Amino acid sequence: MTAHRQIPTDFDFMIGAWNVRHRRLNERLSGCQEWTEFSGTSSTRKVLGGWGNVEDNYLDLPVDPYHAVALRSYDAAAAQWSIWWLDARAPGTLDLPVVGRFEGAAGLFLAEDVIGGKPVKVRFTWLADAEHPRWEQAFSADGGNTWETNWTMDFTRDTQA
Repeated sequence: MTAHRQIPTDFDFMIGAWNVRHRRLNERLSGCQEWTEFSGTSSTRKVLGGWGNVEDNYLDLPVDPYHAVALRSYDAAAAQWSIWWLDARAPGTLDLPVVGRFEGAAGLFLAEDVIGGKPVKVRFTWLADAEHPRWEQAFSADGGNTWETNWTMDFTRDTQA
């Protein structure tokens, strides 16, 4: 039972509805310098009595728009978050979680994955700004010595929601 522990507030800045500006690298870990920019929407609500949250996303990717969900849960004993991604284009596949925590207004979350048959480190960085949060994804193919940022999301609160 976790009732005696304080419910985490790290992701409270994301609760509500957002307009999103995506910027995604066209090819990952290939030296590509070309990006695709597109819009989307996002809404986040608390679940698990405040010990988690769900972010429902619409990504208006040119040619292939889709929906996806980020599911986050907090482990009080480890003092860290786990974040999973579920893409509607692959509804039976839940990505491996990235795991980490916030220090001040910055959150760092890491995982080890395999992409294209090669081991890759995955990094999510959250910048917790109540007015304009930012999320970045980066991959490292050399054990974390160098990182390639391949996706950014800049959020603006949806005042019409």
